[in-house]
Amino acid sequence: MFQPVSFFIGLRYSRSRKSSGFVSFITFFSIVGIVLGVASLITVVSVMDGLEGEQKRRILGLVPHIVVADESEQNKQVSLPQWQTLREQLLLHPNVTHVTPFLESEALIQANSGALRGVLIQGVMPEFEQHNIVNTSMLSGSLNHLSEQPFSVVIGRALARQLDVDLGGFVRLTLPNKTVFTPMGRIPVQRTFTVAGIFSVGSQVDETLVYIHSKDGAKLHRQKGDGVEKLRLYLDDAFAAEQVVSTLKTQYPQYAFTTWSDSQGALFSAVRMEKNMMWLMLSLIIAVAAFNIVSALVMVVIEKRGEISILQTLGLDRMGVVKIFITQGLINGFWGVTIGTVVGSILTLNLNSIFNLLGLSLLGAGQSLPVELSINNVLSIILSAIAMSFVATLYPAYQASLTQPAEVLRNE
Repeated sequence: MFQPVSFFIGLRYSRSRKSSGFVSFITFFSIVGIVLGVASLITVVSVMDGLEGEQKRRILGLVPHIVVADESEQNKQVSLPQWQTLREQLLLHPNVTHVTPFLESEALIQANSGALRGVLIQGVMPEFEQHNIVNTSMLSGSLNHLSEQPFSVVIGRALARQLDVDLGGFVRLTLPNKTVFTPMGRIPVQRTFTVAGIFSVGSQVDETLVYIHSKDGAKLHRQKGDGVEKLRLYLDDAFAAEQVVSTLKTQYPQYAFTTWSDSQGALFSAVRMEKNMMWLMLSLIIAVAAFNIVSALVMVVIEKRGEISILQTLGLDRMGVVKIFITQGLINGFWGVTIGTVVGSILTLNLNSIFNLLGLSLLGAGQSLPVELSINNVLSIILSAIAMSFVATLYPAYQASLTQPAEVLRNE
């Protein structure tokens, strides 16, 4: 089978067992370093992607991607006029999957145990919340009970534990910023609600978010109508919120639009920065291992000077010499990348099984580590590692091409 001369000789050099033991030692550990770096990078990036995806599912499943409010009425907190028509129009946007009406306010929640917590009330219409992640995360009761039982509330498991309350228990919601006159003077608006459901999505919202019916919310706020103050939009891609808002602002200039990044953007930015830092740190491991190839190839060049000179006298040009040592270095890098990719992929796909075997639980008992093995990330890691290996071969290959056959052969 025909093979280019430079590739054939480089392949022979990479298979040679007659080189010095120290050169073989450096070559072996450069390959091992690439294996460890690639495997670690694939595993860590897959875990970071899994955590980011889980955060997106849990947090952005509850937090609206875009909130629409009537700019002229926003500060007055009155019902959003003609929200049904606006909702139908917004659903026509290609990136909008769901539009739900709601009201929102801060409140204090208190149980008979005396425990008092600050929460965020969301008044919703259960018939529009069927896609809500809360529906699939209910531990007891149902979000639909808000329509069946007046002045009922759905809370998170963490909050229920803090208040020491269970399904069917009573809690008192107090609006500290809204007061009414009574014979005893001005007091905050408050009302007793029945716990109609308990959910758990496994995030911080379990202890800060409270659901009531929007009509009950209107009565609590001393408003008329159905209590709908805003519309929240859910998109097919939450990270396209800014682009969608820029489009909607031109169509509906009378409304104010806010995105999830205003409240949760710092959290996702921190996760993204941490992911990028892990990329950088583990890429440096691969870079160090790849540049060990430089040491090994420099020694091979010194050892093979005589053979290089003979090849040059037989007609091999400088570029041919460069190709020989690039081939040898890339083969070593290829083996490291291939083995590292296989090891990293197997480790990633079986990470939770390995933790269970070792009796480890990083997220607490009963919770598995979210892992998302992305083909695009794996390809990026492979190409980056091979590129580093290629760069590492350039200097030794160039030095080999500078060999002067007359001087070397005269001293042989």
